[in-house]
Amino acid sequence: MEAVQKDYWYFLVLMMQLCFLKGSVQMKAPESKVILKDGMILDCLCPWTGQLIMVSWTKKSLSKPVAVYHPQYGTNFESSYEGRVEFLKTTEMDGSISIMNVTDDDIGQYHCSLQTYPQGSWTKDTFVEREAITATFSIQPDTKLVVTENDNLTIICDHVHNGEVYQVSIEKLDAELGSSNIIATCQMLGHDVELSEFNSRARLNCSDAMEVSLHLTNIIKEDGGLYRCNFSTDAGVQSTTILLTTLPAQDFRGLHHMLYVYIGGGLVGVALLMILLLTWLNRMKRKREEYRIKLHPAKRQRNPYDHGGVYDRMKKGTRIGAKDKDIYVNFQIVRAHGRQKQRR
Repeated sequence: MEAVQKDYWYFLVLMMQLCFLKGSVQMKAPESKVILKDGMILDCLCPWTGQLIMVSWTKKSLSKPVAVYHPQYGTNFESSYEGRVEFLKTTEMDGSISIMNVTDDDIGQYHCSLQTYPQGSWTKDTFVEREAITATFSIQPDTKLVVTENDNLTIICDHVHNGEVYQVSIEKLDAELGSSNIIATCQMLGHDVELSEFNSRARLNCSDAMEVSLHLTNIIKEDGGLYRCNFSTDAGVQSTTILLTTLPAQDFRGLHHMLYVYIGGGLVGVALLMILLLTWLNRMKRKREEYRIKLHPAKRQRNPYDHGGVYDRMKKGTRIGAKDKDIYVNFQIVRAHGRQKQRR
């Protein structure tokens, strides 16, 4: 009876996938990576709204589905995953699962298929790896950004790369979970640019020259972390990282207040220093003038009243001496021959 029920599940999954492949739109999310550890989460969160019909998880190395969820018929698991897999169902369109009691057999490629109405099918591939993706988180970020909550921010993927770029992807790295989740991709198809977004608060700008920027609105605390821009070129994949730090609004206002206080105090200090410097320069100038006068007494300024007294004394002495001296006057002598001519 149990074998018949499982065959029914597998047949239901196959039929549902065939129906949606034929009559609905399919959207495939960029792949993500998860490090192997107990309680690891394989994300499968559909970005749009609608009605969830069914979720199925498959693994590349297995011929049967790992886990299946149907809102009406419930869940079903492959025998090796029985009791170890749980559907999270945090939202109506969430098909994510967590896996407990992991072993090396759980390493591999997982495929999530989420059937919805009326949008259609949404799929995503997740790679479970043993080696640390966490090693990539230990690198120093190329750019550091600070933003307050409820604010907006634009992350610019700026990198000097070699070769021709045909795809750029932006992913958010989670050091605690040891996973990475691609937020958006920009792909060059011929002369057209294809945009893919998987965040309701994110908007991707992609130019023909593959210059990519990600605009985030209404920043929340969880938006903080390490972002990585991956440039796929004909010379290989090159990456650049951005560390985003989020601050509560009140902390940022307090930081601004303290910044204003420090700037005001610095300006006052500079003004006082300039006043003291000018005062010291004036005092030094006066001292140099006094010292120069002491060295050259001839350059001392004479009192004008002293000159007046000397002139008065000289003037008075001249008058007194003139009384005792003889005065000589020259008179013209008129000759008498002029009169004698008149008599004749």
